[in-house]
Amino acid sequence: MEVFVTPSQASPSRPIRVAIVGTGAIARVSHLPALRALAAEQPLEIVAAVDVDAASAEAFCAEAGTGRPYTDLDRMLAEERPDLVTLGTPPRFHRDQTIAALRAGAWVWCEKPPCPSLEDFDAIEAAEAPDKGGPFAAIVFQHRFGSGSDHVRALLAERAMGRPLVAHCQTTWYRDEAYYSAPWRGRWSTEGGGPAMGHGIHQMDLLLDLLGPWAEIRAMAGRLVHDVETEDVSTALVRFENGTMATIVNSVLSPDEVSRIRIDCERATVELTHLYGHRNADWRITPAPGVAAEQVAVWRDFGADVPSSHEAQLRGLLRDLRAGRRPRSSGADGRTSLELVSALYKAAFTGGTVRAGEIGPGDPYYSALHGNAPGWAPEPAEQSA
Repeated sequence: MEVFVTPSQASPSRPIRVAIVGTGAIARVSHLPALRALAAEQPLEIVAAVDVDAASAEAFCAEAGTGRPYTDLDRMLAEERPDLVTLGTPPRFHRDQTIAALRAGAWVWCEKPPCPSLEDFDAIEAAEAPDKGGPFAAIVFQHRFGSGSDHVRALLAERAMGRPLVAHCQTTWYRDEAYYSAPWRGRWSTEGGGPAMGHGIHQMDLLLDLLGPWAEIRAMAGRLVHDVETEDVSTALVRFENGTMATIVNSVLSPDEVSRIRIDCERATVELTHLYGHRNADWRITPAPGVAAEQVAVWRDFGADVPSSHEAQLRGLLRDLRAGRRPRSSGADGRTSLELVSALYKAAFTGGTVRAGEIGPGDPYYSALHGNAPGWAPEPAEQSA
């Protein structure tokens, strides 16, 4: 494999060349604005857009005002040789597309869900080149970035509010039948899972980023409304290595939509309430009786407001790309959230307790999130399609 040379190693002023794969809503609403904002700060250019729909790729390049449209990923990689590829395609394509980009020497920033199984994720990680300073593949987990999460993460790491004891992680959203009219949604092979995988993974990732490694999980999942393969609601009980006990609820049946994380520590409760992104004002810290007002003021000083966003995460990833170092939410750091989701499904479908590190090669939940569980796995004809 050709040795990858980062833009900083070649020339600090050389623009980072970016290609966007998948020109649907997420590329237009999130990826393109983030890239435009960062292009105003540093050398960066969009060189290509790829989509199986030629008209969509052409329209995207016209909207961006730059880049060449493609319908073939391999051809684009060979002709444009981008430094970074952003993926906004359905999850079932992520493994092959990420590996193709890595082998072409490009870093990858892939939308969640990262891929439909831990087996796929490990194949992606095996295609990285850590001994050469990259390329690496990172997952879009923008909720763990921003001033609010940075501040609370530091408070928890320092035990400033005492030990974390009890936590709650909630992603209760609403999706109607029109949402599932897209043929790839609600199916294990294409969407990768139900709300635990496709929706709640963001808050679960943030919870893990704040509290650290988990130790064991028990769970339930159900199809209460939608006629789909995957679940439409799940609940879980999680014990963390530090002793914290947590509840997790993921739903697409909840008209009063909210995303919430609450952590009760010995000296204070910290709570985040938002929907699709958070600012400093979305965090609340409530002290226990007797805590000095001066101490509370320090806890509540979040500093300058940097919202969680694609832009916030991408800014750090570009720094890492130029430095040739592994970015956050890649490798083991990105795998932990997918491992928790896989364990949630295994616990729900087997009725047992699943422990961290338990799911590996040979375990049916390593290669498929449904684990071929009766009533949850697709019919054999669909599996072979």
